[in-house]
Amino acid sequence: MALSDTDRIYDELLVTLVRAGDARAADRLAARWQPRLMRAARRMLGDTEEAREAVQEAWGGICRGWLTLSDPAMFPAWAYGILTRKCADRIRRTSAARQRFLPEDAAPEPAGIDTAPLRHSLMAALGQLSADHRLAAILHFSEGLTLAETAAALGVPTGTAKSRIFHARQHLKQLLEGDL
Repeated sequence: MALSDTDRIYDELLVTLVRAGDARAADRLAARWQPRLMRAARRMLGDTEEAREAVQEAWGGICRGWLTLSDPAMFPAWAYGILTRKCADRIRRTSAARQRFLPEDAAPEPAGIDTAPLRHSLMAALGQLSADHRLAAILHFSEGLTLAETAAALGVPTGTAKSRIFHARQHLKQLLEGDL
């Protein structure tokens, strides 16, 4: 869901006020962004409890790093970048644990999925993407970040983000072809 220009400007104002020490602005910004970050984390991780923990860790990083954010207009990409790194760490840990504890032929099923068939198919398909491609696709398509913002959030060059989004789209097309 892309942010409107009005939302972006309001968030910039809130970030500027937070950096100046305004606690009420911090509360407002958190109230506006908590649901967005939670939605993105649930999509990345497929589990509500894991998502809650990742978002909490991300807010810790956001609160510690206000002064490192050089441009308040970059807050969305910066916040999603922090969240993405927290989620990627969890995905790596979970993948390593699954490889140790699951039989070779067991396919992990994402938890907390809506029962609607198309949504289930999409989440299952996202789960089959590599972590890099899944994160890029979620940030760009689900969260509405621009290509430049997606690249900034992932900490990669724009060309790399573009390639990840392209390959994610191609792979999702193949996986979902029969479900659409």
